[in-house]
This record gives sequence, structure tokens and C-alpha cells, in this order.
Amino acid sequence: MQSVAPSHALVTAREELDHRLIRAAYRRLLRALGKHPMAAEDKKQVREAFEFAMKAHSSQRRKSGEPYITHPLEVARICFEEIGLGPTAVVAAILHDTVEDTPVELADVHAHFGPKIAKIVDGLTKLDGLYNVESPQAENFKKVLSTLLDDVRVILIKMADRLHNLRTIDVMSRTKQLKIAAETSYIYAPLAHRLGLYNLKSEFTDLCLKINEPELYEEIGEKLRQTQKDRNKFINDFIRPLKNVIDPLGIPYKIYGRPKSVSSIANKIKTKRVAFEEVYDLFAVRIVLDVPVEKEKSACWLVYSIVTDVHRPIPERLKDWITTPKSNGYESLHTTVIGPGGRYVEVQIRSRRMDEIAEKGFAAHWKYKDIGTMQTVYDHWFDNIRDVLETPHNDAIEFLNDFKSNLYGEEVYVYTPKGEMRVLPKGATVLDFAFSIHTELGCHATAFKVNNKLVPMGQQLANGDQVVVHVNRNQKPTEDWLKLVVTGKARSRIRAALKEEQKKLADMGREILERKLKNNKLEADENVDLLMRSLGYKTRSDLYQAIGEGKVDVAQNLREFDIERGRLVERRAEQPEPAPREILSKPGQDTARAAEGILINGEPGRQYHYSLANCCSPVHGDEIFAYVTASSGVRIHRANCPNAEHLMVNHGYRILKAEWSDLVSDTFTAELLIQGIDSGPGVIERLSHHISTKLGVNITSFSIHGHQGTFEGRIGLVVNNKAHLNLIIKALEQLSGISAVQRTDTPAV
Repeated sequence: MQSVAPSHALVTAREELDHRLIRAAYRRLLRALGKHPMAAEDKKQVREAFEFAMKAHSSQRRKSGEPYITHPLEVARICFEEIGLGPTAVVAAILHDTVEDTPVELADVHAHFGPKIAKIVDGLTKLDGLYNVESPQAENFKKVLSTLLDDVRVILIKMADRLHNLRTIDVMSRTKQLKIAAETSYIYAPLAHRLGLYNLKSEFTDLCLKINEPELYEEIGEKLRQTQKDRNKFINDFIRPLKNVIDPLGIPYKIYGRPKSVSSIANKIKTKRVAFEEVYDLFAVRIVLDVPVEKEKSACWLVYSIVTDVHRPIPERLKDWITTPKSNGYESLHTTVIGPGGRYVEVQIRSRRMDEIAEKGFAAHWKYKDIGTMQTVYDHWFDNIRDVLETPHNDAIEFLNDFKSNLYGEEVYVYTPKGEMRVLPKGATVLDFAFSIHTELGCHATAFKVNNKLVPMGQQLANGDQVVVHVNRNQKPTEDWLKLVVTGKARSRIRAALKEEQKKLADMGREILERKLKNNKLEADENVDLLMRSLGYKTRSDLYQAIGEGKVDVAQNLREFDIERGRLVERRAEQPEPAPREILSKPGQDTARAAEGILINGEPGRQYHYSLANCCSPVHGDEIFAYVTASSGVRIHRANCPNAEHLMVNHGYRILKAEWSDLVSDTFTAELLIQGIDSGPGVIERLSHHISTKLGVNITSFSIHGHQGTFEGRIGLVVNNKAHLNLIIKALEQLSGISAVQRTDTPAV
């Protein structure tokens, strides 16, 4: 049967639709650019970039079927309108995929648009030929992140690219969606926070929640829509008496209620283990003052005094980030007060400049760089990043983890003996502090005093601590130190010192080995590898280091060989009976019997010899994926497993699609965390009776702990599937005295 070519009319209709979509995308970009004055030369270059990219991407389409050029145009608009970048970034964003996805070469971009644009596009282009590396994803992350100090616009354009991909992710496969969400949560959302891009960070985390836990996302979204009218009324009742007092001051200002992000609310529900109705701070009231820079602080504190006169404050909830801005540049006064009906309300007070920096972060930094606090707000962080970039790493995964540790959210402010302030991540130790001052101070630190009290090396720091470091020139870092630090700078410096020490030991070991071989009239090059293999070392360096450490007695081991014509020859010995071949165990009877119940890449799972991961204990009905381990076959994880993010970011090429088939007839084990009011000895009996007798569910484990009138219990249950487990949870939540029931392996957002 002959294929029928599409009619001319259909082709024309498709072309016309393509042209309309492209024109619409280009006009959206031009409208955004038109809101701000732009030089004629910049306008011309934007047009040239559009025409250049249009030609390069002419034959490409997105997964949605739209012309590909609509994507870089929208990325360029996000860069300009939502992040606040300038014309150079807009041009680079339009061109960002040309070298990676089309026949265009970097030299072509350089010739048409100059070295600056070409350098940004190069930073945005993935590396080719990454076949012999542990993690191609980590290698590409490393390339992009390494441009941070040269031109921060590369990473900002990359974030705009990621944001548009997330906004249009519905057409992608489920496995691809989970990988993109994991990368976003692991790197892009923390990086957006660190660069002060609040709006991007919030949207990143919301979209990741929508992908990872769509039911929870929709549930919170629906409840926010249902309660919007009541919230608006409450906000108006809260604001009205404030306006009556602030208006007479004659200070231009705006006051409004701003809802918390869906992901922020979800996080509170999980971490505080409360229902949506019990989350009191669903929104914050923001007061933005339009005053000159020199009057900002006094005006903010004046309005703070008015707010706390009108509504009763909770003193311990005052956060002063005006006197001491966050290290990402954030400045604001936060306080929590008691509003109408006894409800807690967070109030944020800031100037217009502070508000712009809070919304657009680093991009707004350039606009206000002449203001004292903004000159050095990122300097300390960039110094730490420079340390991480300049320190040799074994692989890109090690680099990525060091970099990630610099993307902390909460901070502590501590002081040197001379009163100089240092900003460190929450959870940092006194050893982190020493390395933050200087590498030599950290490497030779022997003792620490915090507020004149001797503390161990792993002591965590708190706001206001003053730290004294005692040193000894003979002190050297050990492997255990890596467990005592959290900052990337400290980790990378400790590893560098350990490598230097290992190199010295290896040099010593090589000299010992070569001397022994020479004494036996043996050539080193011909015999070292034989000795290395016979002793089970992978490299010569490993062998040399072991000799330097005294783990290998060269003279003793040489006696195990015969010497023939200047070469070592292994002695023949009787071969022992071969050990029985170890069979890969399949943990748990559940997995063996359910082997036909999981499909991996669309094929029966039994041929993959898989097992269910213990870290998240998936049950039938959970969304799952398969991970190919290095030595233990395939593991099946839940999509929202606490380890999923790490696996998908660093080992995405090992992730396989997995789904439950209709053949599952087995049972699974799940653990519940139950909290409630401790009503005495009857609690255990009441719970076990209800679960075993009324619900007919087998209990595999039960532990309970009471504390000051409350209890917390962990109960292992045998369930058929996720729906069965959810029914059990809902039934237990209805019991009197029970405040919360959830799976113990449910991760926080």
C-alpha cells in the first residue's frame, strides 16, 4: 500500500500555525524589552540573534510539537523580565541551544556576535563524548557551575532555561520528569535561593512538588482556592487599623498580603506533622516603604513600632536582617504578631530597594552595587566558591557535592577573637570556622574554645559564638575530619591535605621498593606491576602508599617469588578447591514472589534480578523507578524516596523506567509513625486491637515511647498495596487521641 503524502493545504496550515506561534513568542519578548529603554545597537543584535537562531532551529520541534525556536525566545524573555538581566544575556539566551543542538559551531557565534556572547553560549553548551566518566550529568553541571566566577549570567540563563522546561514538562515521559525534578531540587532551587532569586526558587520548589507528589500539590492548591475569600477578608481586617496609623506619617508605601508557596505549606505540613487547617502562617503581610537609602533603617523601625503597637508582637519571632543582611543580600525586618481572632501573622517590613533585591537577588545587586552593604554581600560566598573550583577533585560528583554544601539556606553569625564576623551555614562546626579563616589554620587546629569554653572539633556553632582556635604545626588532618565539617571549603581543603600526605607516603614507598629491587638486581619497570597485581592493588600509587605506610613488607613479599633472569616469577602452588559461586540474594520473600509484578523498561522485572529498596520500602501502587547498582543488581525505589534526588542527579544514566503490572498478588511491609495523647497503659492495647481485630491487618513490629503526656509509636504492618495502606492511615486518624499518622519513610519537601 502506497503512503499518501500530506496535502499542500495541510502543509500550508501547519506552516501558518508555526509562524503564528513564533510571531507570538517573539512579540512577547519585544513587549518585555519595550518596557525599558534600550540602545539601537542592542535592538539590532536581538533581531540578528532571532534570525540566526530561527535559521539554525528551522527543522526542529519541541516534544509538544511547537517550533523549537519558541523555547529560546521564552528563555530570553524570562531572563529579561523575571530575572532582570540585560540585552547581552537576552542575545545569549536566544542562541543558547544553537551550538549544542544544531550544526552551528561556536566559531560561527563568535564571528557573528563577538567573544562575550560566544563565551556565554559555550558555557551553556553540554560537553560531548562523556562515555568514560562516572557521571556525565555531574561533568556537565561542573562545566556550567565553573563559569560562575567568570560570568554569573551563564548560570542565570541556565536557570531560566530550566524554569521554562519545568513549565512545559507535561509532554515529557514520567521518568524524564522525575530526573529533571531531582536535578532542580538538588542544584537549581538551592542556587536560586543562594543568589537571592526568591520567585525562581519558589516556583522551582512548587513545580518539583507538582511532579513528585501531584496529589499533595493539588490538595493544597484546592484548599488555598477554597479559603482565598476568607483569607482576603482576614488580611483586610488586619491591614485596616495599620493603614489608619501609617497614612498620617506621609511616607509612600504599599501594604498587601502575600500567600506562602504551595511547597512551603507542604513542608510545614510534613515537618510539623499538622493538617492544612493547622498551618497558621499561610500568608505574610508585607509593608514596602518608598524612602531614600539613608532613611531606610529608621523608617522600617518606625513602622515596626507602629505594627507592634496595633497588634501584639511575639518578641522571640523578631528577625532583624536589616542590621545584619543575609549572605545572599536579603534585607528585611520580620516579626510575628497576633492578629484578629488570635491568629499569628508574619509581617515583613522593607524598603523598595530591599524588596527588589529580595525578589531578584543577584541581578538587582548590580543596580545597587554602589551601596555599602551590596559591595561585599556576595564576596565571601564567591571566595568559598573559588576555593571549591580551584581545589583538585577526584571526579565531578565529588566537586558537585562540595559545591552543593555552599548552597545552604540558613546561616549562623559567629565572631573571631578580634570581633570580626564570619557567616557560616547552620550546622557548621568549629573546624569549619577554622578553615573559613585560613587553610593553614584549619589544617593545624588542635583545640577550640567557644565563648571561653573548651569544646570538641565537631562542636556546632550558634549565632553570636566567639571562637578561638589553638594550633600546632605538627598537627595534620585525618580522614575522620571529613565527618566533622559541612562546608565545601573545609572538605576540599582536608581532602587536598590528605592527598598531599598520601603523595609523600607514595614517594617514600616508591623509593623503598626501588631500592629493594635494585639490591636484588631486579629492574623496577618490569617487576612492579607483577608485585602490584599479586598483592591486589589497583594502581602503582596504591602499592607505593601501602609500602610507605608500612602495610606491605617488601622484603617478605619478594621471598614469595622466584627470580629468573632478572625478573620475578610467581611460584606454582596447589590450587584450592574453587569456592562455590555466590548467588545474588533477593532480599525478602516478597520480592521473589512479586518478580512478575514489576515491569522494568516495559519488560518483566524477573530478568533484572531486582529487589525492593529498604530506604523507602515501596508498596504496590507507589510511583517507582529502577536503579542499576554497581554490584547488587537492580533496586526498586519510590519516586519520592529520600535518596532519589541524589541517584537521579549523579547517576541518571542508571535510572530505568519501572511500573507495577496487574499481576502483583503479594503483600508488602510498611511502617507507620503514630503520634497522640498518652492516655496510659491502654494506648498499646487500643491501637493493636484496632489494627489487628477491626482492620484485620498483621503487625510485624511495634514500639512506643511516651513523653510528658504525649506518645510516639512506630508500627510495622503487612499491607496489600498503597490504597490499603491509605485506608489504614485514615482509619487510625479517626481514633480519639491520635494527632498524626504517616509513613515513616515519607521524605520532607
